[in-house]
Amino acid sequence: MNDPTPTDLQVILDKMPSPEQLRLLVDIFATLADTTRARMIFALSQQSLCVGDLAAIAGISESATSHQLRLLKDRRLVSTRRQGTRIFYSLAQHHLAALFREAEYTADHLVHNIPDHPYPMP
Repeated sequence: MNDPTPTDLQVILDKMPSPEQLRLLVDIFATLADTTRARMIFALSQQSLCVGDLAAIAGISESATSHQLRLLKDRRLVSTRRQGTRIFYSLAQHHLAALFREAEYTADHLVHNIPDHPYPMP
């Protein structure tokens, strides 16, 4: 592979996300960099769940679950809907489920020493 030319570098810089987008991206990854929240995100990628169900899945108290959900909601990663007296949580965007799925595939490849897929990088 040839060294990049200044023109190539400018193309990369022109495609770079804005500073605001990069801050949000880092915030999303930082928020997801927690085993408890990762369990919750995985569960919510399967279906909408209430606090009690998420607490059981995450193995923490309902109070701790509510705290984690508040953090996820404040960062606009989960949304809520009320059904009678219960509040159900869902992923706010399908992009988050896809991001989590890709991260899961990456981890699976690393754990099982699976070679990368033969498709070109963007």
